[in-house]
Amino acid sequence: MKIAKELDKLIPYQAGKPIEETKREFQLKEVYKLASNENALGMSPKARQAIEAAVKDLFRYPDPAAFDLTQKFSKLLGVNPDELLFCNGSDEGIDLLIRVFCNPGDKILTSQYAFAAYGVRAGASRIEITNVPATSDFKIDLSAFKKHWTEKHKLIFLPNPNNPTGSYFNKAEFEDFLNDFGNRDDVMIILDEAYIEFVRAKDYPNGIEYYKKFSNIMLCRTLSKVYGLAGLRIGYLVGKPKYLNYLHRVRTPFNINYLAQVGALAAIDDLEYVKASQELVWMGLDYFAEEFKKLNIKAYPSEANFMLFDCAGPAAPLAQGLLKKGLILRPLMPYSLPNHLRISVGLKAENEIAMKWIGEIFSKR
Repeated sequence: MKIAKELDKLIPYQAGKPIEETKREFQLKEVYKLASNENALGMSPKARQAIEAAVKDLFRYPDPAAFDLTQKFSKLLGVNPDELLFCNGSDEGIDLLIRVFCNPGDKILTSQYAFAAYGVRAGASRIEITNVPATSDFKIDLSAFKKHWTEKHKLIFLPNPNNPTGSYFNKAEFEDFLNDFGNRDDVMIILDEAYIEFVRAKDYPNGIEYYKKFSNIMLCRTLSKVYGLAGLRIGYLVGKPKYLNYLHRVRTPFNINYLAQVGALAAIDDLEYVKASQELVWMGLDYFAEEFKKLNIKAYPSEANFMLFDCAGPAAPLAQGLLKKGLILRPLMPYSLPNHLRISVGLKAENEIAMKWIGEIFSKR
């Protein structure tokens, strides 16, 4: 049986190294994982309670329309319920968008160093992706998109803030971009705002405002980060009903499991937890910036819950040295950033241990 030839070159998405695997490999009792941009506070207490109470009903199929969740988020975002589609993590949302908007021969436009899942899902659908060169400091260069866009590019993916760099584009840059691409009927702009809840920049362009003004903007968001539900796999898209109707046609009927719906309903009401999650990240980012400066290590400003730093040479040996100590960071070879690592914000004690070990490893170079 032959396999589709296009898949021979497809490299699967590389997730962060699991804690248990690291313990087994290096015979460690304690491992700190600051690699996958997870919420260091764990799950919302209210979400945990709701999930524990719901376990008895797991023999039932979940609501295929996620009605309660859709109603609650429509009020939270100020959109109509039919402008929301919940998905099995934002990864599924990305996949659905590509399958619906792209025909054979079409292309996708995004930035160099953008979230790797775009390329993986595009490849799985046999769609070519074009990466617009980033700036010298790894920021998305919106001014360069016009030069690289062709009529074959049906989707533009714009992660803001971007993973793995933590950078963002501001209102002025985005509005200049929209002068060229806004309100067109030959291209759809996807704003991926997985980390929006951590943004502190005053000139950040909140996607929901632009979605309401432009006919060809859709939003992709997740509950994995500030809401701490990464293990339940739940995200959502915001879009015009005429487009979401087609995405509903191709998604699986029970794509949001029962516990994910229950947990999400509780988590978004836990405002104290959300605030604590944001404050933990902001304190952690400030701490990282200060400590990297002391170590004379170049780190990049971040509007997400992680920070990119320059190893001033191949990062793989440093990452391996930290693994042996019990610290998992994210190598970025898949992003063509072989000299950089990404560190997620953890608890205060985890951040301190991480920076101590990073300092020790760097001092031996």
